[in-house]
Amino acid sequence: MSEKPKFYLTTPIYYPSDKLHIGHAYCTVATDTIARYKRLQGYDVMFLTGTDEHGQKIEDKAKAAGVTPKEFVDNIVEGPRGVKDLWKLMNISNDRFIRTTDGYHVKSIQRIFKRMYDNGDIYKGKYVGKYCTPCESFWTESQLVDGRCPDCGREVQDAQEEAYFFRLSKYAGRIQRLLEDTDFLEPRSRVHEMVNNFIKPGLEDLCVSRTSFTWGVPVDFDPGHVVYVWIDALSNYITALGYGNDQYHDFDRFWPADVHIVGKEIVRFHSIIWPAMLMSLDLPLPKKVFGYGWLLLSGGKMSKSKGNVVDPYILSEMFGVDALRFFLMRTFPFGSDGNFSNELLIQTINTDLANDLGNLVSRTTAMVGKYFGGQLPAGCGATGEEKDLAARAAAPETIGMLTAAVGPEKFDAELISLAAGLRGRYQQAMDAYAPHKALEEVFALVQRANKYIDENAPWTLAKEMEANGPRLAHMMYNLLEATRICGILLTPFMPGSCDKLFDQIGACKDCRTWDSAGVWGSLSTTAAVTKGDNLFPRVDMDKALEALDQAEEAARKAQLPPVEVEPQLSEQVDFETFCKCDFRAVKVKDCQPVKKSNKLLRFTLDDGTGADRQILSGIAMYYKPEELIGKTLVAIVNLPPRKMMGLESNGMLISAVHTEHGEEKLHLIMVDDAIPAGAKLC
Repeated sequence: MSEKPKFYLTTPIYYPSDKLHIGHAYCTVATDTIARYKRLQGYDVMFLTGTDEHGQKIEDKAKAAGVTPKEFVDNIVEGPRGVKDLWKLMNISNDRFIRTTDGYHVKSIQRIFKRMYDNGDIYKGKYVGKYCTPCESFWTESQLVDGRCPDCGREVQDAQEEAYFFRLSKYAGRIQRLLEDTDFLEPRSRVHEMVNNFIKPGLEDLCVSRTSFTWGVPVDFDPGHVVYVWIDALSNYITALGYGNDQYHDFDRFWPADVHIVGKEIVRFHSIIWPAMLMSLDLPLPKKVFGYGWLLLSGGKMSKSKGNVVDPYILSEMFGVDALRFFLMRTFPFGSDGNFSNELLIQTINTDLANDLGNLVSRTTAMVGKYFGGQLPAGCGATGEEKDLAARAAAPETIGMLTAAVGPEKFDAELISLAAGLRGRYQQAMDAYAPHKALEEVFALVQRANKYIDENAPWTLAKEMEANGPRLAHMMYNLLEATRICGILLTPFMPGSCDKLFDQIGACKDCRTWDSAGVWGSLSTTAAVTKGDNLFPRVDMDKALEALDQAEEAARKAQLPPVEVEPQLSEQVDFETFCKCDFRAVKVKDCQPVKKSNKLLRFTLDDGTGADRQILSGIAMYYKPEELIGKTLVAIVNLPPRKMMGLESNGMLISAVHTEHGEEKLHLIMVDDAIPAGAKLC
């Protein structure tokens, strides 16, 4: 028996963010889909993912949270709704999960660093330049965009410290030839970006150690230095297979990787630094790096810092994991950016899953149940002519060709020809890392099958079962068979739902395989067909959007700390002293910002005396002037006048202050407008 072919694919190991969003799931769902596709084809697959847990930003966040860095990352990776929980929710089938804090990985990194040092590719020097803490990236002045990090747009810090450097410049020529002369990096647009923006301007040696923080892999031969996070993180692809450690023994079996699937913001590290490191280690290079695009909200990259996080837990709970997985792969071309919206998600579910696929399965199983009691008669399956047509339609030279130039009915021939050629077209798209195109091909058959129902009008045939029974049974078989083939090819995208689909149409285990997807007539003619629940119920757009808003708001509030208020004063004030404070209701006649002040608003108030009263209040960050005009407020009117920004303030407006989520909140005390100006509060 021949050994299975091997396929090794990876996602980037993720920085353990304290808030996961749908963008995190996007890449991993795509990689999982490809892994499931290769397993379906019969490959021995190794699918690796994990978390990148070292670096200054982790150390800083842990300090702010009052915990150790390890405690901080443990909670995010292993804790409730952490990284592992999200992958379980999204039905990710990774074979291995690596954490860069794993002991075997740490030892491997020390050995890798020492080997590169011993061969002369790492040397000690002094780093002077710019550093982006969130991205863990060093930049030269020329690489900055408007003085900011070119990746995330945040401010960079001046950095100067003793450091080790990797001779990245030594490999510039080899890297450029790798990128320009091979298909190592895709999409091709990424190649031009890497060569023109980084290599041609002059590839500089890379700072690969830090001394200004301690949370990282120690350089074991030079205490005080920790390994730069990208040397640490990138090497996971080989340490997880056992390179430099005895934890695993899969390196010779799976390396080189078939594909690293990474976000476009880290293509530079994977297509320039990573191959240079492997060249230094004299190891084979991965066969491909594929840089996918971002999910965008309103034209901006999805991120926690921008306040536009979309919670995959909420979306999965509301619409189902498979529907969400399908949407991510169906809607966005994998190599390009895509604009995410809840409206688009619901529209895709309704159009493709409810109206097309769900409708096909529901109508077909219902008709088999109604007309044949849930089991078709023997002998209603594919004819010899149809099998011959299917074989020719699936041949490479005729793939996708439609014909009606043979014996079967015209509509049968068109459906069978399209179905028979589907696996070949699907494979071409999947092998090109274009899952959205593969789904386009599948849904072309789904839509053709729905049209086939309308063309044949089974409800009319059923009126005269004695004469039309054989034709009706054969038509039902064709629908079940087309649905079966679609189900096989949709399995990598929606594994749970496709299992339910197979159960409803009575597909046996052998009828769910990759090989059977290329053979028309594999389904037993006497399969037990059951009309189950709708696989994908239609979603009410307005109700769903309202529910999403409510769920996201509830989740946001649940994460906020309790409201903090200032403690009450213990010093008591006697009643006579309190009575000296003159609290009055005042009406806002006008409110204007104070020039050259970001805090002050100037109020013109009716205090009931017939003369306007002017009070200045430092609340400009909480209220817009125009929204206060006409309101009835409370003021102390017998305070001595004071000058502010050259203007006299006569009194003080009363407000309530508290802290919420670490941010001070202020609310002016507003009273019933029926209270007249000047009324005394007592």
